[in-house]
Amino acid sequence: MMEGVKAMGYTDPTPIQLRAIPLLLKGVDVIGSAQTGTGKTAAFALPILSQLGQHQPQGPRCLILEPTRELASQVETALRDYCRFTNLKVAVIYGGVGYGKQNDALKTGVDVVVATPGRLLDHIGQGSCKLDLVKHLVLDEADRMLDMGFLPDVRKIVERCPKERTTSLFSATVPIEIERLIKWAMRTPETIEIGARRSPAETVKHVIYPVAEDQKSDLLRALLDRVNYDSVIVFCRTKNRADRIGVMLKKNNHAVAILHSNRTQREREQALEGFRNGRFEVLVATDIAARGLDIAKVSHVINFDVPQHPEDYVHRIGRTGRAESNGDAFTLMVAEDAQHVAAIERYITSPIERVKLPDFTYKFTALFDENKPGALKPHERKVKQVRLSGGYYFGPAGGRKRRR
Repeated sequence: MMEGVKAMGYTDPTPIQLRAIPLLLKGVDVIGSAQTGTGKTAAFALPILSQLGQHQPQGPRCLILEPTRELASQVETALRDYCRFTNLKVAVIYGGVGYGKQNDALKTGVDVVVATPGRLLDHIGQGSCKLDLVKHLVLDEADRMLDMGFLPDVRKIVERCPKERTTSLFSATVPIEIERLIKWAMRTPETIEIGARRSPAETVKHVIYPVAEDQKSDLLRALLDRVNYDSVIVFCRTKNRADRIGVMLKKNNHAVAILHSNRTQREREQALEGFRNGRFEVLVATDIAARGLDIAKVSHVINFDVPQHPEDYVHRIGRTGRAESNGDAFTLMVAEDAQHVAAIERYITSPIERVKLPDFTYKFTALFDENKPGALKPHERKVKQVRLSGGYYFGPAGGRKRRR
């Protein structure tokens, strides 16, 4: 295991690793709260893999549940890297692909299974996967599993695992449903909270663009035309909206990838890989891309739809401004979003600046009436310049513009 750690280039443990690894080595149940990019996967994987020792073909001794295929695949890749100098075997199980390779891997015997709940239950029902030897259970991104409606499936899976086991749960937030799961599934767990963030990173400049509903698409196109960006994630609330926006941007000569749960596994893998290597400059996605996924060097995030949960706002715009680099996040706000924006501002304990894009012909919206909640205040309505990445854009009072 140490050879694997060295090969990964790890030298000093991150805070979550420093606190979680000793507890898991002792067999203590752990509740962990840490942001993406803090080394959470290694924090639970390294001590568990160390305790598994040698390969045993009888059946999985470690089960790691993930809410999405992308996260499952990402974690499986990390585990293979960690245990590359051991004979331990890892399998990944998720939907959207055939059962053949998954069945073959389970038949040969694996030590660790990384799975999404739905497909794992299918394998359990078919008798191709048994959990009676599981000694280590990890529930990763538990709040996402709650949001996606997986909690009943998770309970069914936990019931199939032996009671004598160690259980680790990682979740950005712990709503009451997760608290109930903790009381039921865990034994006197230790809680670790690292870098719990209720505010955006200081490296991210984030603003709101109030706009009429029927001008959102026009404003999105205008922003992409004027912003000097390297790569952009556009977040949409629904899968249908993501498809529609993706098609629209392709027609406007943008290199676009679309990512949501209705895409085939091959389409999802191609979208992520193409976005990472620069083949696609824009990724249009639902909240499936807001957490967990390892996507570096995103220069801009645009919330085409205001997120309905305040913590999702922080997660979304946290896809940019990573690793101490600067990033910009824009949110398009229509009148019906006022309540959600107010909730976000309460959550992050600060107001978000409202701005207008110069030289964009706006239709009137109630958001421009300073007497209404959430509207642009008078001084905001007279904005002379709006900072966009790559330069300053001046409104009617000045004539200088700097285009991409």
